[in-house]
Amino acid sequence: MLKIAYHPIYKHPLPEGHRFPMIKYDLLPKQLIHEGTCEEENFFQPAVPADHLILRVHDSSYYKDLKELSLTKKAARKIGFPLSEDLVKREIIIADGTIKGSMFALENGIAMNIAGGTHHAYTNRGEAFCLLNDQAIAAQYLLDNQLASKILIVDLDVHQGNGTAEIFQNNPQVFTFSMHGASNYPFKKEKSDLDIALHKKADDRTYLSILKEIVPKLIKEQRPDFIFYLCGVDILASDKLGTLGMSIRGCKERDRFVLEQCIKNHIPVQCSMGGGYSPTIKTIIEAHANTFRLAQELYF
Repeated sequence: MLKIAYHPIYKHPLPEGHRFPMIKYDLLPKQLIHEGTCEEENFFQPAVPADHLILRVHDSSYYKDLKELSLTKKAARKIGFPLSEDLVKREIIIADGTIKGSMFALENGIAMNIAGGTHHAYTNRGEAFCLLNDQAIAAQYLLDNQLASKILIVDLDVHQGNGTAEIFQNNPQVFTFSMHGASNYPFKKEKSDLDIALHKKADDRTYLSILKEIVPKLIKEQRPDFIFYLCGVDILASDKLGTLGMSIRGCKERDRFVLEQCIKNHIPVQCSMGGGYSPTIKTIIEAHANTFRLAQELYF
């Protein structure tokens, strides 16, 4: 059975002007159930994980400041959301959803997190709506417990996974691959193990031809036994914060190809949703829902 991490805190209310990005976390599960793609039993509710799991990735001083809401004004401003106890708890619970999801993926081949993909969170700071790096925390958990020996992170959000690249820059057990818009935030990129920066308005044909050349090569060369897939839908041409030119159909083909490569090579995969900022919420939900539809179609 497809297992999907979801907690009511994912839709944590924010002040006016910050609410729109959060709406999808409420609507997406409802849409999946309404259309029959998923049932209530598909969803599991993550909790608060032990602090030591987070501290395997994040500095203790940063994590302490985060929990005590004592970040400097400059550090809090970089995060982009008004800092609150509930917001920090939300991010901690998202990380647990990805940890537990990775365990379900080992059992079932795949697992999903309705939220997550917080790839701008560094070891010692947060940026761009990301406080803690959920996939990095889960990847380290698998390594620490000898549940994986080589991990491939496939980050296909429109923004480079700068925090993830920094966290694993000296870890040969994790290969970080980011394919993103060259003109997108962050404007000062970190160095992933492999970065592919795409020109503005790169369309379905351009994007998919590159992806279909690179991913099989990476799997063959790196021989991962687990994949974390960040499947942001901010690659769409309609996205307010993106610079690429993908269609919903092309975005779905992207997901299909990545998941089929995981199946073909017998590699478990955990998917976190990442970004999506099209002006019409229907577009965001449809693009994200396609990933879950494909998971059901291909795996179950």
